[in-house]
Amino acid sequence: MPLPRFDRLPAERREHILGVARRHFAEHGAEGASYNKIIEAAGVSKTAAYHYFDGREDLLTAVLDGVLVRLLDALGPWEPASDEEDFAARFAAGSAALAAHLGGHPEDLALADTAIGRTADGPWLDWFGALVADGRRLGLVRTDVDASLMVAATAAVVRAADAWALARMATGTDPGDTPGQLWALLRGLWGAAPTGQEPRHAL
Repeated sequence: MPLPRFDRLPAERREHILGVARRHFAEHGAEGASYNKIIEAAGVSKTAAYHYFDGREDLLTAVLDGVLVRLLDALGPWEPASDEEDFAARFAAGSAALAAHLGGHPEDLALADTAIGRTADGPWLDWFGALVADGRRLGLVRTDVDASLMVAATAAVVRAADAWALARMATGTDPGDTPGQLWALLRGLWGAAPTGQEPRHAL
């Protein structure tokens, strides 16, 4: 996380530095971007930079945390569904909103899988926790598997499908029927297979 002095900068200045860093990490990769080139492009001296961040990894973490916040904002909170059809519709709506955000924000698109992959717990898994709990309430998700394992497995399946689709989107390749394939994978994982309408436009 940024050091306290960074948080005391004006919001516009903080966003400028993080925006420059995000562009560099998106273009050169989380492991390939140069810390010195980032701070130079942001107009920050080396001395000042080490008052703001402990180093490159600290800056990368701040950037990826921002990406994750925007992904969750696009998804929106999981709201309890009224029935099976509503459950599928809510999942589709969240996935469509996420896909739309990524389609319009190429830097977030480039860093999305890295941001998700660095999250062992926290808000990202909380979203899937709410999803699985709601699915169990409706009888759509099996209950013979530990809840935390089911949440982790569901998040992993979605991440795998997202990474596949994101890689294709990044190269301009049509990801095809990702929604149908993802829904089929989740139905198999959950066991108590939903029979309602499959989501459309999911990532």
